[in-house]
Amino acid sequence: MKLKKLKTKKYPKFMYEKEDDVLNIWLSHKNFDHAEQEGDIIVHFTQNNEPVYLEILDASNFLRDQSKALPKELKQKFFSAV
Repeated sequence: MKLKKLKTKKYPKFMYEKEDDVLNIWLSHKNFDHAEQEGDIIVHFTQNNEPVYLEILDASNFLRDQSKALPKELKQKFFSAV
């Protein structure tokens, strides 16, 4: 999988890959050493076990399911601002 280089220097950085339904989240610019997967989430860590990059597989379903857990007031506030 080839990812586009993101030009912003601010973190976190987000990129959604529609064709694969994967949400990529960079938490820092540090290189990662290893990764661990729990369900549809893969977390990449530095040698010091600092999380630096997340991959959320099947992202549309994950986000839909997680949004159900948000309080109604928060959802209304967030989605009315978008």
